[in-house]
Amino acid sequence: MSDKVMDSVRSRYGAVAESSLSSNHAGVKAVAQAFGYSSEELTSIPAGANMGLSCGNPTAIASIRPGEVVVDLGSGGGLDVFLASKLVGPQGRAIGIDMTPAMIERARANAASGGYTNVEFHLATIDHLPLPDASVDCVISNCVINLAPDKPAVFREIARVLKPGGRLAASDIALKRELPEELARSVAAYVGCIAGAILIDDYRDALLASGFQHVEIVESGADLNAYAKVENQSACCSPTMASTSDPLSVLGSSCCTPAPDGNVHQDLAALLSKYDVNAAAASVKVYAVKPTA
Repeated sequence: MSDKVMDSVRSRYGAVAESSLSSNHAGVKAVAQAFGYSSEELTSIPAGANMGLSCGNPTAIASIRPGEVVVDLGSGGGLDVFLASKLVGPQGRAIGIDMTPAMIERARANAASGGYTNVEFHLATIDHLPLPDASVDCVISNCVINLAPDKPAVFREIARVLKPGGRLAASDIALKRELPEELARSVAAYVGCIAGAILIDDYRDALLASGFQHVEIVESGADLNAYAKVENQSACCSPTMASTSDPLSVLGSSCCTPAPDGNVHQDLAALLSKYDVNAAAASVKVYAVKPTA
């Protein structure tokens, strides 16, 4: 992937990080709740940690225990890191990884305002984690792996940093069947974390090929039309990488401002009204375990 595309991704999601989007906005809060966050969870963390970028709630499925080290891939403003930090407690650590400098800056500011002492955030891509081998108990991610151009490389890196017996618990979007061509090539669908997704069977096979066992990919049943609830914002996920097909090359603005041919949010809403996206794509819960030997 070219540096130009990487810069494009950082620019667009940097704009999200620099926006005022937060749980204080009804639409942003509604998206998070639609994908599994409770009002109690959202009010327990800094409002600015939630920007309406989720497709699930990975901390709810990860069985996080006190004292563990948990890593969140594509941590954005720190939403899942802060929730994980409460579960691991003072003896544990919650670590966020994101490739967008503005996201890291926002997450660190949120951590400071919330008085968190067991969290840290690192600027990196999810296929090159700045962490030692076998140093992590649990890896979580929220609607980010689907945007990685080389998913097997990401899975191998996750396996590297996990301790034997460690686990992956991610929320993601995967395909039940191939997308219609217009949807597959749509910028709005890309920033909505749909066009970059792969088939569920391919997702499972890639995890198994990377050495994981007990792999499960379960549809959450969440309605992907929930993304249309955020006014003046496209349904963005916080990506660490762009697609190899370079769908962002036709984006003319940040995902929170209108594209040259219209508002990206409106474009996505139009596509969601034209296509039954739930028939082809699904919010999924991904589970996998690194073997103990």
